[in-house]
Amino acid sequence: MNLHLYCHPFASYCQKVLSALYETGTPFSSTVVDLGDETARTDFYAIWPIGKFPVLADRTAGQMIPESSIIIEYIASQVKGGDALLPREPGLALQVRLWDRFFDHYIHEPMQKIVTDRIRPPGQHDPHGVAQARRSLATAYGIVDRHMAGRLWAVNDRFSMADCAASPSLYYAARVAPIPDSLPSLQAYHRRLLERPSFVRVLKEAEPYAHFFPKENSE
Repeated sequence: MNLHLYCHPFASYCQKVLSALYETGTPFSSTVVDLGDETARTDFYAIWPIGKFPVLADRTAGQMIPESSIIIEYIASQVKGGDALLPREPGLALQVRLWDRFFDHYIHEPMQKIVTDRIRPPGQHDPHGVAQARRSLATAYGIVDRHMAGRLWAVNDRFSMADCAASPSLYYAARVAPIPDSLPSLQAYHRRLLERPSFVRVLKEAEPYAHFFPKENSE
């Protein structure tokens, strides 16, 4: 394999894939895609016209793989130790996929709604949509708290693709909707994710871009 990742270190879905690559010790090269640069944007759209990263190129196999969950499944199928990310046992694999989807859809998506609303021009904010996103996050927080009671990681007490999804989702979500003290199992899980060496490395690489995270608007 000759893997090359098109990504940005501050993008949450890229952080999800980077966590998986670092967990498995998979060799890869990367291109940081700056969509604000016309040449970089044009080059990336030529590779993936949808224009969203991450995208993984397996140059040996001649394959281009988009979408963070599919990329991680591809990594898991190709590298030694990949079964830690996605177990071979069908029932456990289904649970990992379920929680991967849960964190992407019910933590990540409402978090993104809140964050992107902060960068809207004055007069174009969506307070109703943000309030709805906060309610969705609160509901999802409660579900994860109950699920994580007595657990170390999301599925079978082994760090998996589900935890790769949870790491950036909860990291950014907690910045816009802090996890309340009434959810101790979720708080403890979030701390474990922040201490995981693979995600520590991801956050370290993202530090130069931290100033891009939008502050809460005044409207």
